[in-house]
Amino acid sequence: MSVHYQRHGDVGVIQIANPPVNALSHAVRGGLVDALKEGVADTDAKALVVLADGRTFIAGADIREFGQPPQAPLLPDVINQLEACPKPLIAALHGTALGGGLEVALGCHYRVALAGTRVGLPEVKLGLLPGAGGTQRLPRLVGVERALEMITSGRFVEAEEALEAGIIDAISSAETPLEAGLAAAQEVLAGAQTPRITGQLPAPAANPQAITKTLDQLNQQSSELFSPFRIVETIQACVDAESLEAGLRRERELFLACMDSPQRAGLIHLFFAARSPHLVPDVEKASAFKHVALIGEHPLFERLQKAAQKAGISLTNASNEATELCLLGPNTTQDSLANCPVVTLEEIGSACSTASALSLIIAENGQIGELVNVSAEPLTQQRAALTLKALRLNIVVSQQKSILRAMHDAIQQASASEKQSALEQASINIAEQGFCYRESDIDLLAVEAFGYPRHLGGPHRQATLSTAAKDV
Repeated sequence: MSVHYQRHGDVGVIQIANPPVNALSHAVRGGLVDALKEGVADTDAKALVVLADGRTFIAGADIREFGQPPQAPLLPDVINQLEACPKPLIAALHGTALGGGLEVALGCHYRVALAGTRVGLPEVKLGLLPGAGGTQRLPRLVGVERALEMITSGRFVEAEEALEAGIIDAISSAETPLEAGLAAAQEVLAGAQTPRITGQLPAPAANPQAITKTLDQLNQQSSELFSPFRIVETIQACVDAESLEAGLRRERELFLACMDSPQRAGLIHLFFAARSPHLVPDVEKASAFKHVALIGEHPLFERLQKAAQKAGISLTNASNEATELCLLGPNTTQDSLANCPVVTLEEIGSACSTASALSLIIAENGQIGELVNVSAEPLTQQRAALTLKALRLNIVVSQQKSILRAMHDAIQQASASEKQSALEQASINIAEQGFCYRESDIDLLAVEAFGYPRHLGGPHRQATLSTAAKDV
């Protein structure tokens, strides 16, 4: 069951259990409504608490439902019912409360968070805006300027800042969300804390300077984007609308406009592309290597060393009997290496080397790397990729030849005005030659390594769309 209700003394607890991140699936939305009704009807429950199992509160929408027709109850309706609860309703947050998760919390009457909790409305990163009241309730708590900055950037806010801003009401030292929620409920019932119904707070004061400043920044930094400008409109509606309901209607109109935008489709394409580019197809039950030798010198080695202890990986600067994987810096010989797989680290603009079965190419900006399988077993490539990912390196796996190098060469031969089209043509050639395991891997590398416009979804996606349009 995704959501269940249970009473603890005189406090009813609505508990969400939808691992791994308690996403707001159709079952969770319906479960919240049913559990809320049960809690309201429970005459022995004087207050209600909403919390979640596992490592986090609600981390947002359920990605498995992306692109599917929406099913009732829709999230805005769920949150309106939460806010209308006749009993004090406390949200106990931990981990992250993001997107719809924060909107659920904003619909509650009091918010307590465990230390280390982060909150945010990152919908802009998917070409959207918060569509379940976030643009109308957050400004009522924090004002226009901070709401604009938070929602147009999509950044995560630490618990301390959230408390200072008024997004949450308290930070708890309790061990669990249940303990924090029950304690907060008792304080509310005793009159020691005062709940607030966010939607009943007055609209924020007009702040034309903040609106103008934000629009100027957006026009300078991201004039081609659609959703940030719609976010500004929704927050202005929060100021101007005659009621919360009117502001919510305007938010919904602009949310649906974002949903219809091609940019939303492109950004969601990239979102899915970034989920598993380190996975080699048809390889199962692989695990990271635990003993790795870093031989030679490269700035990347310092980054890997900083992440090693937390990852539980032992790094040495020479191979020995325990070594399971060797990573060679550029221009480093393979003399006296242990009998283990070797990954050669190569600069993107240098001559291609096939001295080892695996090559690691790092983008010039250092944001992402490509692990190319020249002649290794797929399982070996997968284990090496898992090792590098555990060491906090964003990795895309490929085969035969480097995708990064192919795109780099295409850009080098093109003028500044032709670089975008050069990447699109190169992407078609890369896919046809079978260098990529997934065509979306090309798009991800182009965006992260070469700055191809993110909202377009990547060069291969654009080239494919262009070809399809010509064929119609």
